[in-house]
Amino acid sequence: MTQVAAPTGEGQFDDADRFSGARSAAEIPAPGPDSVTWRYFGSWRGMLMGLWSGSMQNMHPKLAAGVWDHSDFFGERWERLMRSLYPISGVVFDQTPETGRAVRDYHLTIKGTMDNGERYHALDPDVFYWAHATFWYGNIRCAEAFGPPISEADKRALFEESRAWYAQYGVSMRPCPDTYEEFLEYWDHMCRRVLRDHAAVRTVLDITTLPPPPWMRAWMPDWLWRKQVGIVGRLFMWITTGLYDEPVREMMGLTWSDSDQRRFRMFGRAVNAAMSLPPARYEKHPRPRDAFDRVAGRVAANAPLLESPTRNLPSGPERDNPIHYCPVHAGRRANLPWQDNEA
Repeated sequence: MTQVAAPTGEGQFDDADRFSGARSAAEIPAPGPDSVTWRYFGSWRGMLMGLWSGSMQNMHPKLAAGVWDHSDFFGERWERLMRSLYPISGVVFDQTPETGRAVRDYHLTIKGTMDNGERYHALDPDVFYWAHATFWYGNIRCAEAFGPPISEADKRALFEESRAWYAQYGVSMRPCPDTYEEFLEYWDHMCRRVLRDHAAVRTVLDITTLPPPPWMRAWMPDWLWRKQVGIVGRLFMWITTGLYDEPVREMMGLTWSDSDQRRFRMFGRAVNAAMSLPPARYEKHPRPRDAFDRVAGRVAANAPLLESPTRNLPSGPERDNPIHYCPVHAGRRANLPWQDNEA
């Protein structure tokens, strides 16, 4: 049985531990087109999970310290979110180990010292696995809340495939639980014992000061965005509260009533019904959709990977910062979410 992660503050991260016990992607290949992960991951439904994912990650004290000290996330939140979807989903869908290694290497220089004197590093295995846990387990939370319905067997298959997904990064496999039941124990332990409120968490949850997303700015005036962003912010905060585990709600000082839960279930059913209307191909984010297109023969198997639109790339000197995914010379870029990919 894998040992449940110790609460943050117990022990110090040894730099030699980051790759200790790493498994090769050749030894554990990424989930393939027939996997449960390909079925559930990469859906646009996941955009409703944005505040949940970002806040849950930043509740890990060491991850929050790294984001707070090193990331420009809070200066370009839309762009960072939208471009990050490409490499993160690409670890699963690209079917090449290079993507996982690239995502890992964006984190090599993210390290420092916390206020309590404890060192942190983004590649501390316990920190890196926590971020991965929010991504893969987010598939289950998303399906439970917004569909499509998911069986207990598929939940367990997602867990097994999440280990193969994690192996693509080439980092220590030590924190990975061995069974789905052990993972649920790990998750509960993190929610009750490790996660903490942090300024980074509160900043993630507050979208009222954000400008319109880049793809909206050409047609939505600022005054109209400001008029409705408060309403949107309250809606997303309500959705996120419904997705939180009860110990997290208590930590954050949030309330959730039986009436909220009934309305949340109705909202989820409405989302599932709406997302079932478009053709299945357009239910996926561009990078996963491109992977399915390769399997179906719509896109040549040797075509360059589909990359983020230029509008999402970091600006100025930040483009040369090694912590950023920034394919400035990409051969293929995605168009707007509802349009076909452009060559």
